[in-house]
Amino acid sequence: MASVNQEIAFLELADPHSKEGVPARASGPRRRWRIRWWRGAVLLLAGLYFLLPLFAGLKFALENIAGKFSFQALQNLPSSPGFSSAFWLSFRLALVTVVISSALMIPTAIYVHLKLPRMRRAMDVVTVLPIVIPPIILILGVEGSAPLTLKSSPYLLSLLYVILAMPFVYRSLDAGLSAIDLKTLTEASRSLGGNWFRTMRSVILPNLRASLLSATVLTLALVFGEYTMASLDNWTTIPVWIVQFNDATDGHIQVAASMMGLVGTWVLLTALIFTFDRSQSRRAQRKTGLL
Repeated sequence: MASVNQEIAFLELADPHSKEGVPARASGPRRRWRIRWWRGAVLLLAGLYFLLPLFAGLKFALENIAGKFSFQALQNLPSSPGFSSAFWLSFRLALVTVVISSALMIPTAIYVHLKLPRMRRAMDVVTVLPIVIPPIILILGVEGSAPLTLKSSPYLLSLLYVILAMPFVYRSLDAGLSAIDLKTLTEASRSLGGNWFRTMRSVILPNLRASLLSATVLTLALVFGEYTMASLDNWTTIPVWIVQFNDATDGHIQVAASMMGLVGTWVLLTALIFTFDRSQSRRAQRKTGLL
């Protein structure tokens, strides 16, 4: 009976949408939101700025040489010379980058929030440096100092991609940790007899699922879109293949590959959000069944 009660307590701690954690709504008249015309105009212009190039790219990718609607470019893309190897290399680099980034940044962000809250501003400055330093400087510096065995491996790019993804991964985790009462959850878990591993697995990480999904998608988008480092390191990833691919008879294949990366990232993000929502529903049902 004690173990069942302890499991219920851990489920309540791990549930980011539990009723105990939702503040009561303040009573009073509801505030009416009015969209002014200039706000609507700004939103419309911003939408056109981002959507028109995507529409033009998709339209060109779904046309044949004669200018008619066709899936010929998408059908010819997998059989194009070098595409399969470039895609598989980018996929492996993305997987390794996500694993290393998560292993480094998750414990670091949690430790800073718990033990070193005064270091958060310093961490904000440190993690923004990869955005300030150009990628070409990073790759040239690493090429001049890395050992030969590491320079001959494509996974050197993964180590560099971890640095490039650090601002996005850390800020996603920092936002997620700031949204929960990390200290209270940790102390409650430890008082129930949970060690640090179980506290991390059953209490902290379930509350960071949205942040982890955001960090993962941003890292995947960065790896599948980075060109400078891969080109200077002489590895043919998807962006390098798109630039180097030269088919004078059909230029739609290059645009189709670019659009596939954009649409693929969007589909992946949608699938992750759908999986996250379903897992939250299953956890809520299990919690109701235990109660």
